Amino acid sequence: MTSSSKTSQLGQPLSEALLTACDREPIHRPDAIQSYGLLLIADASTLTVLGGAGDLEGRLSTDWLGRSLPELLSLPPGGFQDFTPASFSDARISGLQGETFSLLIHPSDGKLLVELEPIQEARLLTWEIFGRIDATADRFERCPDVAEVCRQGAKVFKKLTGFDRVMVYRFQEDGSGCVVGEHRNEIFPSLLNHHFPASDIPRQARALYLRNRIRVIPNVHYEAAVIRPAEAGLSGIDLSDVQLRSISPVHLQYMANMGVAASASISLVVDGVLWGMITCHNATPRILSEDIRAACRTLAGVMSRQLRNKEELVTYQERLRLRNATEFATSHFDAAASVETNLRHFASELRSLFPCDGFAVIGTQDVTACGVTPAKADLLAIRDWLRLGSNGGIFCSSSLGKDYPPAENWPTLSAGIIAIALPFRSPLTLIWSRVEIVQVIEWAGNPHKGTPDQDGILHPRKSFDSWQQTVCGQSQRWNTEQKQAARRLRRILIADYQTHQLRELNATLTATVQERESLLQQKDFLIREVNHRVQNSLQMVASFLKLQARTSTNEETTQALSEAQHRIAAIGLVHRRLYRGDHVGVVDLSRYLEELIQELCSSLGAAWERHLRIFLVPVTLSADRAINVGLVLTELVINASKYAYRGDAGPLHITLSETGDRLILTVSDQGCHDIDMNGNGFGTRMMKAVVSSLSGTLTYTLLHPGLEAVMSVPLDTHSTGSHSETPDEQLYS
Repeated sequence: MTSSSKTSQLGQPLSEALLTACDREPIHRPDAIQSYGLLLIADASTLTVLGGAGDLEGRLSTDWLGRSLPELLSLPPGGFQDFTPASFSDARISGLQGETFSLLIHPSDGKLLVELEPIQEARLLTWEIFGRIDATADRFERCPDVAEVCRQGAKVFKKLTGFDRVMVYRFQEDGSGCVVGEHRNEIFPSLLNHHFPASDIPRQARALYLRNRIRVIPNVHYEAAVIRPAEAGLSGIDLSDVQLRSISPVHLQYMANMGVAASASISLVVDGVLWGMITCHNATPRILSEDIRAACRTLAGVMSRQLRNKEELVTYQERLRLRNATEFATSHFDAAASVETNLRHFASELRSLFPCDGFAVIGTQDVTACGVTPAKADLLAIRDWLRLGSNGGIFCSSSLGKDYPPAENWPTLSAGIIAIALPFRSPLTLIWSRVEIVQVIEWAGNPHKGTPDQDGILHPRKSFDSWQQTVCGQSQRWNTEQKQAARRLRRILIADYQTHQLRELNATLTATVQERESLLQQKDFLIREVNHRVQNSLQMVASFLKLQARTSTNEETTQALSEAQHRIAAIGLVHRRLYRGDHVGVVDLSRYLEELIQELCSSLGAAWERHLRIFLVPVTLSADRAINVGLVLTELVINASKYAYRGDAGPLHITLSETGDRLILTVSDQGCHDIDMNGNGFGTRMMKAVVSSLSGTLTYTLLHPGLEAVMSVPLDTHSTGSHSETPDEQLYS
């Protein structure tokens, strides 16, 4: 049967399978197995055998279909009730032809998939397996780098499996692969350092290599054993975990074209990612026994851990080098100079941060460059192009001509860059540039396998001879550590810029504060001088009034002069408090009124002190408003002494409170008020004017005995309002 007419495991002709896109082929549902083993499919709840694949009648039992799985395999039924994958891996089943099968069970879509694989007689002993693992782990530990681990790994797996050629295959960033380690005999040619396209191992195949860490094909020319019977409805069942799963016909043709009769693939997984594979080829059919496969899985895990350790060591060393280089370059910056000045001055030190051929600092119009870089106009154009992208301030490319087409004209000046955009007030762009490196890549055959034959059928490539490809327009790749270092440098430079901005702002603020302090000192001097002169003037007026009162023979005139002295004392007290206060122009009204009342008591007579009841809440008020409140309080106290008690001392209650947005001053006595209710004396007119200037109200209430005067003014200095006079306002005249 020719390959073009052979029926694939999917029930379609091979020609149709070959035309199917590799990455869409459902290789996990082939509906068939490799014929060297047997497969039973049972219902997971009833354990009844629903179907199978392989020569079950000739190698296991003639009446296998419909039987109970425990009965058919001579196993205790209780073991299937609490099923876990691979729970019967140590069980052994005897066949009709004297064969002994190993047993492995997998769940799939409500079914149990039971694999039966013939056991080879020659088996490794347990102590021998552990001895090999220990020796191999020690060998890997002594390897200096990843390349040596791969070379030693190829030797170890060649000796363990006995295959003709063993290769360590590593996946690249673009999905392609490269042979980085190899050990072989003379049957197969060397493929060391040869590349394979990403399409050779499609996406869904890689997913299966992660799920099944080892995959064997004892004979690529096998006839697939289809799952039967067809009426059981088992078509399309998921065989992802079945090791006997049949292989894609495209892959079998691919292996046959390479001259491979048997193969094995062992996955190398680093941190949950498919790092690469150990690929084993043999020129003749070869079965890899169960014990050898177990040893391969374990050794692949040991090798994967060592690969991770070696890569982490290289990564750590590169990160440490970059960190030290960054700190060395930035530690020489002049703290007093701007970031742009430092960057231009230390351009040569910054160039050595990353291995490159040139470095440039690009400002608005100025360019500072060293080494091999494009022309100034081209650098400015690159800067403008970078600003249009949203790359988080970092751009990296090893094929600049593909990302920025104008760069195709000067690959010998720059074929790859790593750029940092700095969002300063005057933006800056830093560019490290690498020139073109012409690479000659050796492929295992022409990687462009999409060449149809005369019938229009797409076949895997038939030749795997070295096929060279010259790659131009690309520079050396920027590694992950260099990209991270660029991001770190950008953060450092932005922080330095912000620090410099803050330093300049602090200098400006310091100068402003010093100027303000000088102005405050001048103002304090002026306030002292004004207060001194005001106090002298008020003292002179008070002394003059006192002298006039002593010489006056008119009692009414003497009383008026005395009241004038009290009013002047109230104003003088405010000035003294302003001078002593920490906040110029602001007065603690409660303390001011308390001192004012004490001075009034001392002038009215010591007997008043035992009759006063004072409750004042702390209120802060502007000086001019405090003076007016003090004048009103002085007038009310004088009127209480004059009219309520006829010059004698008597009970007097003074309260200062705050209600909402208003200030309430209350003065009440318990005297007898036999006065003219419509009086219009100087004191009354003055209080009306003062209260009006405060936008407040002054009301009187007769208490029988006594009188209560309540002044209400807004706390807000900008409040305005009007009030209507009431007859009670004329009580004191």
